[in-house]
Amino acid sequence: MHKNLKIFNSLSRKTELFEPINTPNVGLYVCGPTVYGDPHLGHARPAITFDILYRYLNHLGYKVRYVRNITDVGHLENDADEGEDKIAKKARLEQLEPMEVVQYYTDRYHEFMKLLNVKSPSIEPRASGHIIEQLGIVEKILEKGYAYESNGSVYFDVEKYNQEHKYGILSGRVLEDLYSSTRELEGQSEKKNSFDFALWKKASPTHIMRWPSKYSDGFPGWHLECTAMSARYLGETFDIHGGGMDLLFPHHECEIAQSVIAHGHGPAKYWMHNNMITINGQKMGKSLGNFITLEEFFTGNHELLKQAWSPMTIRFFILQAHYRSTVDFSNEALEAAGKGLKRLMEGMAQIEKIKPGKNDGFNVEEWSLKCYEALNDDLNTPVLIAHLFDAVKAINSAAAGKIEMSEKAIKQLQKQFDLLVVEILGLKSESASEESSETLSGVMDLVLNIRQQAKANKDWATADKIRDELLAMGIVVKDGKEGASWEVK
Repeated sequence: MHKNLKIFNSLSRKTELFEPINTPNVGLYVCGPTVYGDPHLGHARPAITFDILYRYLNHLGYKVRYVRNITDVGHLENDADEGEDKIAKKARLEQLEPMEVVQYYTDRYHEFMKLLNVKSPSIEPRASGHIIEQLGIVEKILEKGYAYESNGSVYFDVEKYNQEHKYGILSGRVLEDLYSSTRELEGQSEKKNSFDFALWKKASPTHIMRWPSKYSDGFPGWHLECTAMSARYLGETFDIHGGGMDLLFPHHECEIAQSVIAHGHGPAKYWMHNNMITINGQKMGKSLGNFITLEEFFTGNHELLKQAWSPMTIRFFILQAHYRSTVDFSNEALEAAGKGLKRLMEGMAQIEKIKPGKNDGFNVEEWSLKCYEALNDDLNTPVLIAHLFDAVKAINSAAAGKIEMSEKAIKQLQKQFDLLVVEILGLKSESASEESSETLSGVMDLVLNIRQQAKANKDWATADKIRDELLAMGIVVKDGKEGASWEVK
Protein backbone atom coordinates (compact mmCIF):
# COMPACT_ATOMS: atom_id res chain seq x y z
CA MET A 1 0.00 0.00 0.00
CA HIS A 2 2.86 2.37 0.98
CA LYS A 3 4.76 2.18 -2.20
CA ASN A 4 1.92 2.91 -4.57
CA LEU A 5 1.11 6.59 -4.02
CA LYS A 6 1.53 8.44 -7.30
CA ILE A 7 1.40 12.22 -7.48
CA PHE A 8 1.41 14.62 -10.41
CA ASN A 9 4.69 16.54 -10.31
CA SER A 10 4.29 20.01 -11.85
CA LEU A 11 8.06 20.08 -12.40
CA SER A 12 8.18 17.04 -14.72
CA ARG A 13 4.52 17.49 -15.81
CA LYS A 14 4.11 13.76 -15.17
CA THR A 15 2.48 11.51 -12.59
CA GLU A 16 5.30 9.95 -10.59
CA LEU A 17 5.62 7.34 -7.88
CA PHE A 18 6.12 9.08 -4.55
CA GLU A 19 9.47 8.08 -3.06
CA PRO A 20 10.59 10.21 -0.10
CA ILE A 21 14.20 11.41 0.02
CA ASN A 22 14.63 10.06 3.53
CA THR A 23 11.99 7.39 4.36
CA PRO A 24 10.01 7.32 6.65
CA ASN A 25 10.34 11.12 6.98
CA VAL A 26 8.45 13.42 4.64
CA GLY A 27 9.01 17.17 4.41
CA LEU A 28 6.00 19.09 3.08
CA TYR A 29 5.95 22.87 2.53
CA VAL A 30 2.78 24.68 1.47
CA CYS A 31 2.41 28.41 0.82
CA GLY A 32 -0.04 29.76 3.37
CA PRO A 33 -2.20 32.90 3.31
CA THR A 34 -1.22 36.55 3.14
CA VAL A 35 -3.19 37.68 6.18
CA TYR A 36 -4.79 40.99 5.23
CA GLY A 37 -8.42 39.90 4.98
CA ASP A 38 -10.88 37.17 5.90
CA PRO A 39 -10.28 33.72 4.39
CA HIS A 40 -12.50 32.95 1.39
CA LEU A 41 -13.39 29.83 -0.59
CA GLY A 42 -10.17 30.16 -2.61
CA HIS A 43 -8.16 29.78 0.62
CA ALA A 44 -10.16 26.71 1.64
CA ARG A 45 -9.07 24.80 -1.47
CA PRO A 46 -5.29 24.49 -0.87
CA ALA A 47 -5.89 24.07 2.86
CA ILE A 48 -8.22 21.10 2.25
CA THR A 49 -6.15 19.64 -0.63
CA PHE A 50 -2.94 19.50 1.40
CA ASP A 51 -4.85 18.45 4.51
CA ILE A 52 -5.88 15.30 2.59
CA LEU A 53 -2.27 14.74 1.53
CA TYR A 54 -1.05 15.25 5.12
CA ARG A 55 -3.69 12.88 6.52
CA TYR A 56 -3.02 10.21 3.89
CA LEU A 57 0.77 10.32 4.26
CA ASN A 58 0.33 9.97 8.03
CA HIS A 59 -2.04 7.05 7.47
CA LEU A 60 0.56 5.38 5.23
CA GLY A 61 2.94 5.46 8.18
CA TYR A 62 5.19 8.35 7.13
CA LYS A 63 6.45 10.82 9.71
CA VAL A 64 5.39 14.11 8.14
CA ARG A 65 6.71 17.54 9.01
CA TYR A 66 4.19 19.90 7.47
CA VAL A 67 5.25 23.55 7.24
CA ARG A 68 2.68 26.13 6.13
CA ASN A 69 3.77 29.74 6.39
CA ILE A 70 1.97 32.96 7.17
CA THR A 71 2.92 35.83 4.85
CA ASP A 72 2.84 38.92 7.03
CA VAL A 73 5.18 41.25 5.12
CA GLY A 74 6.58 41.85 1.65
CA HIS A 75 3.57 40.76 -0.44
CA LEU A 76 2.95 43.87 -2.52
CA GLU A 77 -0.17 44.71 -4.50
CA ASN A 78 -0.61 42.97 -7.87
CA ASP A 79 1.91 40.35 -6.68
CA ALA A 80 4.61 42.60 -8.18
CA ASP A 81 7.59 44.55 -6.88
CA GLU A 82 5.77 47.86 -6.92
CA GLY A 83 2.82 49.23 -4.98
CA GLU A 84 1.95 49.06 -1.33
CA ASP A 85 2.38 46.12 1.02
CA LYS A 86 -1.04 44.43 1.22
CA ILE A 87 -0.94 44.28 5.02
CA ALA A 88 0.43 47.80 5.51
CA LYS A 89 -2.31 49.15 3.26
CA LYS A 90 -5.00 47.45 5.34
CA ALA A 91 -3.32 48.76 8.53
CA ARG A 92 -3.30 52.31 7.16
CA LEU A 93 -6.98 52.12 6.19
CA GLU A 94 -7.97 50.79 9.61
CA GLN A 95 -5.44 52.93 11.56
CA LEU A 96 -3.84 49.91 13.17
CA GLU A 97 -0.30 48.67 13.69
CA PRO A 98 0.37 46.15 10.83
CA MET A 99 0.95 43.32 13.32
CA GLU A 100 -2.53 43.94 14.76
CA VAL A 101 -3.92 43.27 11.29
CA VAL A 102 -1.73 40.17 10.99
CA GLN A 103 -2.76 38.81 14.39
CA TYR A 104 -6.47 39.41 13.79
CA TYR A 105 -6.58 37.76 10.36
CA THR A 106 -4.25 34.91 11.39
CA ASP A 107 -6.66 34.12 14.25
CA ARG A 108 -9.61 34.33 11.85
CA TYR A 109 -7.85 32.02 9.40
CA HIS A 110 -7.25 29.44 12.16
CA GLU A 111 -10.83 29.70 13.35
CA PHE A 112 -12.24 28.92 9.90
CA MET A 113 -9.70 26.17 9.18
CA LYS A 114 -10.80 24.50 12.42
CA LEU A 115 -14.44 24.66 11.31
CA LEU A 116 -13.44 23.02 8.00
CA ASN A 117 -11.69 20.31 10.07
CA VAL A 118 -8.30 21.17 8.54
CA LYS A 119 -5.47 19.93 10.77
CA SER A 120 -2.88 22.44 11.94
CA PRO A 121 0.53 22.15 10.27
CA SER A 122 3.53 20.97 12.32
CA ILE A 123 5.14 24.42 12.05
CA GLU A 124 3.60 27.72 10.99
CA PRO A 125 6.42 30.23 10.53
CA ARG A 126 5.87 33.91 9.82
CA ALA A 127 7.88 35.77 7.21
CA SER A 128 8.60 38.65 9.62
CA GLY A 129 10.21 36.22 12.07
CA HIS A 130 12.81 35.09 9.54
CA ILE A 131 14.40 38.32 8.30
CA ILE A 132 17.90 37.17 9.35
CA GLU A 133 17.65 33.95 7.29
CA GLN A 134 16.34 35.94 4.33
CA LEU A 135 19.20 38.43 4.46
CA GLY A 136 21.61 35.48 4.61
CA ILE A 137 20.23 34.19 1.28
CA VAL A 138 20.41 37.69 -0.31
CA GLU A 139 24.08 37.79 0.69
CA LYS A 140 24.79 34.36 -0.90
CA ILE A 141 23.07 35.28 -4.19
CA LEU A 142 24.97 38.60 -4.37
CA GLU A 143 28.30 36.86 -3.64
CA LYS A 144 27.69 34.43 -6.49
CA GLY A 145 26.96 37.33 -8.84
CA TYR A 146 23.30 36.62 -9.62
CA ALA A 147 21.86 39.71 -7.96
CA TYR A 148 22.63 43.43 -8.04
CA GLU A 149 22.04 46.41 -5.78
CA SER A 150 20.13 49.38 -7.06
CA ASN A 151 19.18 52.40 -4.90
CA GLY A 152 19.21 50.34 -1.71
CA SER A 153 17.13 47.51 -3.18
CA VAL A 154 18.54 44.14 -4.29
CA TYR A 155 17.20 42.40 -7.42
CA PHE A 156 17.71 38.91 -8.80
CA ASP A 157 19.32 38.97 -12.26
CA VAL A 158 17.02 36.68 -14.24
CA GLU A 159 18.81 37.17 -17.57
CA LYS A 160 22.18 36.10 -16.14
CA TYR A 161 20.57 33.14 -14.34
CA ASN A 162 18.95 32.01 -17.58
CA GLN A 163 22.30 31.80 -19.38
CA GLU A 164 23.43 28.85 -17.24
CA HIS A 165 20.15 27.58 -15.79
CA LYS A 166 16.63 27.48 -17.07
CA TYR A 167 14.29 30.18 -15.82
CA GLY A 168 10.83 28.82 -16.64
CA ILE A 169 11.59 25.19 -15.76
CA LEU A 170 8.39 24.96 -13.68
CA SER A 171 6.00 27.28 -15.51
CA GLY A 172 7.22 26.76 -19.06
CA ARG A 173 7.52 30.53 -19.49
CA VAL A 174 10.18 31.53 -22.00
CA LEU A 175 12.36 34.56 -21.31
CA GLU A 176 11.97 35.84 -24.89
CA ASP A 177 8.19 36.04 -24.33
CA LEU A 178 8.72 37.90 -21.05
CA TYR A 179 10.80 40.52 -22.87
CA SER A 180 7.90 41.31 -25.16
CA SER A 181 5.15 41.17 -22.55
CA THR A 182 6.78 43.21 -19.76
CA ARG A 183 8.46 46.17 -21.50
CA GLU A 184 9.00 49.24 -19.38
CA LEU A 185 9.65 52.86 -20.28
CA GLU A 186 13.36 53.65 -20.68
CA GLY A 187 15.05 54.85 -17.53
CA GLN A 188 11.93 54.53 -15.41
CA SER A 189 12.97 51.50 -13.44
CA GLU A 190 15.84 50.72 -11.08
CA LYS A 191 15.88 47.14 -12.46
CA LYS A 192 18.03 45.97 -15.39
CA ASN A 193 15.06 44.05 -16.78
CA SER A 194 11.39 44.38 -15.91
CA PHE A 195 11.16 40.65 -15.03
CA ASP A 196 13.99 40.81 -12.44
CA PHE A 197 12.44 40.34 -9.01
CA ALA A 198 13.19 41.93 -5.65
CA LEU A 199 15.15 40.03 -3.00
CA TRP A 200 15.19 43.09 -0.74
CA LYS A 201 13.25 46.32 -1.18
CA LYS A 202 14.28 49.67 0.22
CA ALA A 203 11.37 51.05 2.22
CA SER A 204 9.91 54.38 1.16
CA PRO A 205 9.76 56.98 3.96
CA THR A 206 6.08 56.17 4.58
CA HIS A 207 6.52 52.39 4.59
CA ILE A 208 5.75 51.14 8.11
CA MET A 209 7.20 47.62 7.97
CA ARG A 210 10.97 47.87 7.76
CA TRP A 211 14.12 46.22 9.07
CA PRO A 212 17.74 47.45 9.05
CA SER A 213 20.16 45.84 6.60
CA LYS A 214 23.45 46.86 5.05
CA TYR A 215 21.62 47.68 1.82
CA SER A 216 18.91 49.88 3.30
CA ASP A 217 16.14 49.97 5.84
CA GLY A 218 13.70 47.79 4.00
CA PHE A 219 11.82 44.53 3.77
CA PRO A 220 12.25 41.16 2.03
CA GLY A 221 10.90 40.21 -1.37
CA TRP A 222 7.82 38.00 -1.33
CA HIS A 223 9.47 35.03 -3.08
CA LEU A 224 12.47 35.04 -0.75
CA GLU A 225 10.39 34.31 2.35
CA CYS A 226 9.38 30.80 1.31
CA THR A 227 12.92 29.90 0.22
CA ALA A 228 14.24 30.94 3.65
CA MET A 229 11.52 29.32 5.74
CA SER A 230 11.38 26.00 3.85
CA ALA A 231 15.18 25.63 4.07
CA ARG A 232 15.14 26.58 7.77
CA TYR A 233 12.61 23.90 8.79
CA LEU A 234 12.88 21.21 6.11
CA GLY A 235 16.44 21.55 4.87
CA GLU A 236 17.70 22.75 1.51
CA THR A 237 16.10 19.77 -0.24
CA PHE A 238 12.73 18.39 0.84
CA ASP A 239 10.02 16.18 -0.59
CA ILE A 240 6.93 18.16 -1.58
CA HIS A 241 6.27 21.84 -2.19
CA GLY A 242 2.59 22.66 -2.58
CA GLY A 243 0.39 25.64 -3.28
CA GLY A 244 -2.29 27.04 -5.55
CA MET A 245 -1.77 27.04 -9.31
CA ASP A 246 -1.84 30.86 -9.25
CA LEU A 247 1.51 30.73 -7.36
CA LEU A 248 3.27 28.62 -9.99
CA PHE A 249 4.44 31.78 -11.76
CA PRO A 250 6.10 33.95 -10.68
CA HIS A 251 6.25 32.87 -7.01
CA HIS A 252 7.36 29.24 -7.27
CA GLU A 253 9.48 29.85 -10.38
CA CYS A 254 11.40 32.52 -8.45
CA GLU A 255 11.75 30.25 -5.42
CA ILE A 256 13.46 27.65 -7.63
CA ALA A 257 15.85 30.25 -9.12
CA GLN A 258 16.82 31.60 -5.67
CA SER A 259 17.37 28.10 -4.34
CA VAL A 260 19.45 26.97 -7.32
CA ILE A 261 21.89 29.85 -6.74
CA ALA A 262 21.89 29.87 -2.92
CA HIS A 263 21.86 26.09 -2.38
CA GLY A 264 23.02 24.65 -5.69
CA HIS A 265 19.70 22.96 -6.57
CA GLY A 266 15.92 23.44 -6.52
CA PRO A 267 14.18 23.12 -3.15
CA ALA A 268 11.72 20.26 -3.68
CA LYS A 269 11.61 16.89 -5.39
CA TYR A 270 7.85 17.11 -6.13
CA TRP A 271 5.78 20.23 -6.81
CA MET A 272 2.01 19.94 -6.35
CA HIS A 273 -0.51 22.59 -7.36
CA ASN A 274 -4.23 22.70 -6.72
CA ASN A 275 -6.41 24.37 -9.32
CA MET A 276 -8.59 27.42 -8.80
CA ILE A 277 -12.11 27.93 -7.57
CA THR A 278 -13.98 29.85 -10.23
CA ILE A 279 -17.12 31.92 -10.07
CA ASN A 280 -18.84 32.28 -13.44
CA GLY A 281 -15.66 30.91 -15.01
CA GLN A 282 -13.36 33.54 -13.46
CA LYS A 283 -10.79 32.87 -10.71
CA MET A 284 -12.18 33.73 -7.28
CA GLY A 285 -9.77 36.06 -5.53
CA LYS A 286 -9.36 39.13 -3.37
CA SER A 287 -7.61 41.00 -6.17
CA LEU A 288 -10.65 40.58 -8.44
CA GLY A 289 -13.12 41.40 -5.66
CA ASN A 290 -15.36 38.46 -6.67
CA PHE A 291 -14.75 36.33 -3.60
CA ILE A 292 -17.13 34.99 -0.97
CA THR A 293 -15.63 34.65 2.50
CA LEU A 294 -16.01 31.46 4.51
CA GLU A 295 -17.95 33.40 7.13
CA GLU A 296 -20.42 34.47 4.44
CA PHE A 297 -20.84 30.84 3.37
CA PHE A 298 -21.45 29.69 6.92
CA THR A 299 -23.97 32.49 7.64
CA GLY A 300 -25.53 32.74 4.16
CA ASN A 301 -24.83 36.46 4.30
CA HIS A 302 -23.95 37.25 0.65
CA GLU A 303 -26.11 38.24 -2.30
CA LEU A 304 -24.89 35.28 -4.39
CA LEU A 305 -25.84 32.73 -1.74
CA LYS A 306 -29.39 31.47 -1.47
CA GLN A 307 -28.79 30.02 2.02
CA ALA A 308 -26.06 29.27 4.57
CA TRP A 309 -23.82 26.31 3.78
CA SER A 310 -22.17 24.32 6.55
CA PRO A 311 -18.38 23.82 6.81
CA MET A 312 -18.65 20.09 6.01
CA THR A 313 -20.79 20.82 2.93
CA ILE A 314 -18.02 23.16 1.73
CA ARG A 315 -15.36 20.55 2.45
CA PHE A 316 -17.32 17.83 0.64
CA PHE A 317 -18.00 20.20 -2.28
CA ILE A 318 -14.24 20.76 -2.70
CA LEU A 319 -13.42 17.04 -2.38
CA GLN A 320 -15.96 16.12 -5.06
CA ALA A 321 -13.58 17.52 -7.68
CA HIS A 322 -10.02 16.37 -8.31
CA TYR A 323 -7.61 18.90 -6.80
CA ARG A 324 -6.07 19.60 -10.21
CA SER A 325 -9.35 20.51 -11.88
CA THR A 326 -11.19 23.79 -11.47
CA VAL A 327 -14.29 23.92 -9.29
CA ASP A 328 -17.00 26.32 -10.38
CA PHE A 329 -19.04 27.69 -7.52
CA SER A 330 -22.85 27.62 -7.75
CA ASN A 331 -25.71 27.24 -5.28
CA GLU A 332 -26.88 24.17 -7.24
CA ALA A 333 -23.49 22.48 -6.84
CA LEU A 334 -23.49 23.24 -3.11
CA GLU A 335 -27.01 21.93 -2.75
CA ALA A 336 -25.99 18.68 -4.46
CA ALA A 337 -22.92 18.46 -2.20
CA GLY A 338 -25.09 18.94 0.90
CA LYS A 339 -27.45 16.15 -0.17
CA GLY A 340 -24.53 13.86 -1.08
CA LEU A 341 -22.86 14.42 2.27
CA LYS A 342 -26.10 13.70 4.12
CA ARG A 343 -26.56 10.46 2.15
CA LEU A 344 -22.97 9.42 2.94
CA MET A 345 -23.29 10.13 6.65
CA GLU A 346 -26.69 8.42 6.91
CA GLY A 347 -25.27 5.39 5.08
CA MET A 348 -22.39 5.26 7.52
CA ALA A 349 -24.81 5.34 10.46
CA GLN A 350 -26.83 2.47 8.90
CA ILE A 351 -23.89 0.03 9.17
CA GLU A 352 -24.75 -0.64 12.81
CA LYS A 353 -28.31 -1.61 11.83
CA ILE A 354 -27.27 -4.48 9.57
CA LYS A 355 -28.18 -7.90 10.97
CA PRO A 356 -25.30 -10.27 10.23
CA GLY A 357 -26.02 -13.07 7.77
CA LYS A 358 -24.08 -16.09 6.48
CA ASN A 359 -23.19 -14.97 2.96
CA ASP A 360 -21.57 -11.81 1.63
CA GLY A 361 -23.57 -9.96 -0.98
CA PHE A 362 -20.89 -7.26 -1.07
CA ASN A 363 -17.17 -7.90 -1.40
CA VAL A 364 -15.64 -5.51 1.15
CA GLU A 365 -12.02 -6.46 0.44
CA GLU A 366 -12.28 -5.85 -3.28
CA TRP A 367 -14.08 -2.55 -2.57
CA SER A 368 -11.35 -1.46 -0.08
CA LEU A 369 -8.67 -2.05 -2.68
CA LYS A 370 -10.54 0.17 -5.16
CA CYS A 371 -10.73 2.93 -2.53
CA TYR A 372 -6.96 2.78 -1.98
CA GLU A 373 -6.35 2.73 -5.72
CA ALA A 374 -8.26 6.00 -6.01
CA LEU A 375 -6.23 7.65 -3.23
CA ASN A 376 -2.96 6.34 -4.65
CA ASP A 377 -3.89 7.78 -8.04
CA ASP A 378 -2.82 11.36 -7.26
CA LEU A 379 -5.40 11.67 -4.43
CA ASN A 380 -8.41 11.04 -6.62
CA THR A 381 -11.09 12.02 -4.09
CA PRO A 382 -14.03 12.13 -6.58
CA VAL A 383 -13.42 8.47 -7.52
CA LEU A 384 -13.04 7.54 -3.84
CA ILE A 385 -16.36 9.27 -3.08
CA ALA A 386 -18.03 7.35 -5.94
CA HIS A 387 -16.79 4.07 -4.38
CA LEU A 388 -18.10 5.19 -0.98
CA PHE A 389 -21.55 5.71 -2.53
CA ASP A 390 -21.40 2.20 -4.03
CA ALA A 391 -20.87 0.91 -0.50
CA VAL A 392 -23.74 3.09 0.82
CA LYS A 393 -26.08 1.40 -1.70
CA ALA A 394 -24.97 -2.03 -0.43
CA ILE A 395 -25.31 -0.93 3.21
CA ASN A 396 -28.87 0.29 2.63
CA SER A 397 -29.75 -2.98 0.85
CA ALA A 398 -28.27 -5.02 3.69
CA ALA A 399 -30.01 -2.92 6.36
CA ALA A 400 -33.29 -3.50 4.51
CA GLY A 401 -32.56 -7.26 4.41
CA LYS A 402 -32.26 -7.40 0.61
CA ILE A 403 -28.66 -8.67 0.65
CA GLU A 404 -26.64 -10.49 3.31
CA MET A 405 -23.40 -9.45 4.98
CA SER A 406 -21.37 -11.57 7.38
CA GLU A 407 -20.33 -10.20 10.78
CA LYS A 408 -16.71 -10.03 9.60
CA ALA A 409 -17.69 -7.99 6.51
CA ILE A 410 -19.81 -5.59 8.60
CA LYS A 411 -16.93 -4.97 11.02
CA GLN A 412 -14.49 -4.47 8.17
CA LEU A 413 -16.84 -2.06 6.43
CA GLN A 414 -17.30 -0.03 9.63
CA LYS A 415 -13.53 0.16 10.09
CA GLN A 416 -12.94 1.25 6.49
CA PHE A 417 -15.66 3.91 6.62
CA ASP A 418 -14.19 5.36 9.82
CA LEU A 419 -10.80 5.39 8.21
CA LEU A 420 -11.69 6.73 4.76
CA VAL A 421 -14.50 9.14 5.62
CA VAL A 422 -13.42 10.41 9.02
CA GLU A 423 -9.63 10.07 9.16
CA ILE A 424 -8.59 10.65 5.55
CA LEU A 425 -11.36 12.76 3.99
CA GLY A 426 -11.79 14.55 7.34
CA LEU A 427 -15.59 14.59 7.14
CA LYS A 428 -17.64 14.58 10.30
CA SER A 429 -21.31 14.55 11.09
CA GLU A 430 -22.51 18.05 11.80
CA SER A 431 -26.17 17.43 12.46
CA ALA A 432 -25.39 15.35 15.55
CA SER A 433 -23.36 18.10 17.19
CA GLU A 434 -25.91 20.75 16.20
CA GLU A 435 -28.80 18.67 17.52
CA SER A 436 -27.01 17.86 20.78
CA SER A 437 -26.17 21.52 21.39
CA GLU A 438 -29.81 22.46 20.72
CA THR A 439 -30.91 19.76 23.16
CA LEU A 440 -28.47 21.06 25.79
CA SER A 441 -29.80 24.61 25.32
CA GLY A 442 -33.36 23.37 25.86
CA VAL A 443 -32.43 21.42 28.99
CA MET A 444 -30.50 24.40 30.42
CA ASP A 445 -33.44 26.77 29.84
CA LEU A 446 -35.63 24.36 31.77
CA VAL A 447 -33.12 23.98 34.65
CA LEU A 448 -32.55 27.74 34.95
CA ASN A 449 -36.32 28.36 34.97
CA ILE A 450 -36.68 25.91 37.89
CA ARG A 451 -33.80 27.66 39.68
CA GLN A 452 -35.41 31.07 39.04
CA GLN A 453 -38.67 29.82 40.60
CA ALA A 454 -36.75 28.51 43.62
CA LYS A 455 -35.16 31.94 44.06
CA ALA A 456 -38.56 33.63 43.70
CA ASN A 457 -39.82 31.34 46.49
CA LYS A 458 -36.74 32.31 48.57
CA ASP A 459 -35.62 28.65 48.45
CA TRP A 460 -31.95 29.63 48.34
CA ALA A 461 -30.74 26.14 49.22
CA THR A 462 -32.25 24.61 46.04
CA ALA A 463 -31.04 27.52 43.88
CA ASP A 464 -27.48 27.13 45.20
CA LYS A 465 -27.60 23.34 44.90
CA ILE A 466 -28.57 23.60 41.20
CA ARG A 467 -25.73 26.10 40.57
CA ASP A 468 -23.12 24.01 42.40
CA GLU A 469 -24.13 20.70 40.79
CA LEU A 470 -23.99 22.30 37.32
CA LEU A 471 -20.55 23.70 38.15
CA ALA A 472 -19.36 20.20 39.10
CA MET A 473 -20.46 19.10 35.58
CA GLY A 474 -18.46 21.94 34.03
CA ILE A 475 -21.34 24.37 33.42
CA VAL A 476 -20.88 27.85 34.86
CA VAL A 477 -24.05 29.80 35.75
CA LYS A 478 -23.77 33.59 36.00
CA ASP A 479 -26.52 35.71 37.55
CA GLY A 480 -27.02 39.06 35.86
CA LYS A 481 -29.59 41.86 35.65
CA GLU A 482 -31.27 40.19 32.68
CA GLY A 483 -31.49 36.86 34.51
CA ALA A 484 -29.07 33.93 34.56
CA SER A 485 -26.73 32.94 31.70
CA TRP A 486 -24.61 29.81 31.36
CA GLU A 487 -21.56 28.50 29.55
CA VAL A 488 -19.66 25.25 29.35
CA LYS A 489 -16.20 25.91 30.78
